[in-house]
Amino acid sequence: MSTIANARNTAESSRRLSATSGAKSRAPSPRVGARERQLSSAEVIPEDSASNGPHIRSASSAQKMNGSTTALGERQTGRVHLATREKLQVRTRSPVKAPMGDSVEDRGSTERVPTRRSSRAVDGKLEATKKEKRALPPWKPQASLIPYTTAPLAARISASPLSSLMPACLEPELLIHLTPDRQESAILEDLLFVFMGYEGQYIRYVDKYNPSLEKDRLAGPGFRILSGLDPSLRDLTSSVLKMATYFSAMEAFVEVQSREEFGAINHALCASISKLLKEYLVFIVQLEHQLLSNPSFTLHLLRLHTLPTSHMMLQLYTLAQEILKKNSLLEEDLDDSVDGFDEVDNILEQLREGGDLAPGSMVKKVCKGGSVLRLLTERLSFMSGDPAARTLLQTLLRDASRPYMVMLNEWLHHGSIKDSHSEFLIKEQQSIKREKLEEDYTDEYWEKRYTVRDNDVPPQLEGVKDKVLLAGKYLNVVRECGGVDVSKEVKDVPKSFDDPQFLDNVNGAYAHANSSLLNLLVTTHALGARLRSMKHYFFLDRSDFFTYFLDLSTSELKKPWRLVNVGKLQSLLDLVLRQPGTVAAQDPFKEDVKVQMNNVGLTQLVMRVVNVRGFDEEPAPESIDRYRTPATKPATDEEDKMIGFEALEFKFSVPFPLSLVISSKTVFRYQILFRYLLSMRHLEGLLVSSWEDHNKVLSWTHKSGDAKLEMWKRRVWTLRARMLVFVQQTLYYCTSEVIEPNWQALMTRVNGEDKLDRNGRPGSSKPTRTVDELMEDHVDFLDTCLKECMLMNSKLLKIHSKLTSACTMFATYTSTLSRTLFACSPSLAGTPAHLTYLTTTSSRHKNAQSIPDETKAYDPKKLENLTEMLGKYEYNFNHHLRLLLDALDYYAATETVALSRLCAVLGSATNGGGGGDERSES
Repeated sequence: MSTIANARNTAESSRRLSATSGAKSRAPSPRVGARERQLSSAEVIPEDSASNGPHIRSASSAQKMNGSTTALGERQTGRVHLATREKLQVRTRSPVKAPMGDSVEDRGSTERVPTRRSSRAVDGKLEATKKEKRALPPWKPQASLIPYTTAPLAARISASPLSSLMPACLEPELLIHLTPDRQESAILEDLLFVFMGYEGQYIRYVDKYNPSLEKDRLAGPGFRILSGLDPSLRDLTSSVLKMATYFSAMEAFVEVQSREEFGAINHALCASISKLLKEYLVFIVQLEHQLLSNPSFTLHLLRLHTLPTSHMMLQLYTLAQEILKKNSLLEEDLDDSVDGFDEVDNILEQLREGGDLAPGSMVKKVCKGGSVLRLLTERLSFMSGDPAARTLLQTLLRDASRPYMVMLNEWLHHGSIKDSHSEFLIKEQQSIKREKLEEDYTDEYWEKRYTVRDNDVPPQLEGVKDKVLLAGKYLNVVRECGGVDVSKEVKDVPKSFDDPQFLDNVNGAYAHANSSLLNLLVTTHALGARLRSMKHYFFLDRSDFFTYFLDLSTSELKKPWRLVNVGKLQSLLDLVLRQPGTVAAQDPFKEDVKVQMNNVGLTQLVMRVVNVRGFDEEPAPESIDRYRTPATKPATDEEDKMIGFEALEFKFSVPFPLSLVISSKTVFRYQILFRYLLSMRHLEGLLVSSWEDHNKVLSWTHKSGDAKLEMWKRRVWTLRARMLVFVQQTLYYCTSEVIEPNWQALMTRVNGEDKLDRNGRPGSSKPTRTVDELMEDHVDFLDTCLKECMLMNSKLLKIHSKLTSACTMFATYTSTLSRTLFACSPSLAGTPAHLTYLTTTSSRHKNAQSIPDETKAYDPKKLENLTEMLGKYEYNFNHHLRLLLDALDYYAATETVALSRLCAVLGSATNGGGGGDERSES
């Protein structure tokens, strides 16, 4: 229970005890005593004491009464002034709480105070009133304990009964029957109780106020003054009653906002407000002391004394009302519908952790944490012209920011979050684990595990929120690798936002975290060596081992990809990597390379990425399946036609924390480049095999007397040479003019050997690098390679795919052309060399007797068919090559300048290509 509640309850208990006993006396007020010195030493002057029964009034006061006081419909309180020989004055609390059994006679027998009757008429009326009151049942209000709540500052005692529930017989004397001085005295006495949240005898709650309703208590009670008060006194009283409303509302605010669900920042704010309310109660005690000891203390003087405190309470009340409106405790917040989408991540996380979306589980948005600090800061800025309000709000902001600074320092210096109420500016997704980093393409561990709550960032951290996020993320990684002593207490850190070292603390923590993680990645875990190893495997740098691997696995890779034995390929790769004398033999990371087959073709996969399709789909077990769209029948047929060469790719396992830089998304880019280079290398091998056949097979080397046949051969050799030039020049461009220069630039930045300063001028000092810049450099390197290799432009990719498909079909058709060419030459058809070639190259013909006559006989029509087919190949290749050159020229001028080099190199492949189209058209 709060100290304020204790002070209130102690004061109220003492006053109730005084009113109940009726025998305890209080020191007389000099102001009142001086006014009553004319009375006799043993005269009792009752102003009104309903709880002690009807008293015998003096003649002077009885003449001023206009009717019985028992018929009043409202509860009023009064004072009893007892003038004795020692000028002793007895002032008791409101007689409402006194038992009904106490009467003037009972008290008179104890105090032995003689009374003086004014007239028999008055005695008759008082006797009737006495009998009437004795006939009424006793009114016994009771207090009870409120059940325990999560708010440690909440009061545990129930509110006192309302005056509207009080019997009519307990009402005080009407104000209209009192002199102005006595009215002022009664109002001053009432105000001391009203200032502490209680009803007085003449100042009461408005009828619409219900203390049992939380919304009414938070808005504060309204007060009304009973009729009959002097107008000047009423104006003065009305001007100070607002302070009582503010106090009651702030007490309710402290009780509500100190509940557990409102967070540590609200708790600290409530604790600071409760200190101010305690000082407020001390101020009320000082006012009571002035009332009792200063005879010149008037209502006007009271108003002057309360002006600073009333201004302070107004500022607290305004702040509290804004916070309550944000929490929808007073009225509905119209912005809830707009901010509803901010909780989507929380809903998804709740579902991911096995929760449900029942109506009771959906909680309204609560103003806590950074939102409270932002509101305080904005209020401080708005009231900067008011020195008193500025000082008050600075104190509140300083106290409320202390628990926030504890969380901030823990995040900046230890990389951990201790935020049980979800009010820190950094949000942690507990469901995202580090183990997902290797299999999740989106790398949620780094990108989504720690995010900034943009709506809850305090203004003091708005400019450095990115540094705060990165500093904690860096230290979190170092801490998980054992590089941060969490048990070590950080000293000399700022405790509040107004500390002069506040921004220096953030910048220093960011620099330390960045250097620690950079040292961990580059030095401890050898990031540069890991990247060079990946270059050997994915970019086929020094690929003597890979050529040997392809030679050993050709028979397996020619099969459809579904029939390829991945285990056999892995065994062959391990054998090749351990061959002495190769680059991979000395590689410490060769155990991390694994073989796998991709079930999506390279062109189709890259087109999905370029067209931004497949990213938002439900993840499949395999990482690459994240990019798969619902399979259609044509795509399924295309996938079934893929062979092992087209589906082969490497998987590279990277341990934490290197997996932050070499993440699954970057490995995916490596795999695309690898598959592209492998397809070009495989196509080059097919064309080289065709060249070997053209120089070895008799049907190609034999010079027949048919001029058309010899011309057809020259056209085939020319087309094959142009295709080979196209493939080789493309490979050279991709490896030597794209990958290698960009790779050297990347390694320069990774090793920190950049000789340029921040202004781009030569300098000797090493530039300040950050881990996020390193990650961006790595991704930019891969994206640049993909873009300059024509893999990120859908139009270039389609044209290039058609060109390579034509080259592949032509190269694989060479063996068929060789067999057909024997039948086109009259000097070779049917010869033993012809029959031997047919039996060795065809699986259908095991011996010469099984060969049909039409196959081994001379047929001049076959030459016409070959000429027509060759014309289609020439047209297809020339047409798409021209389209590619035009597109390269256009995109080199508009997007990527590096494509101009490829355009110039590939122009040589078009030499001699014009005649093919003319011949095909003829």
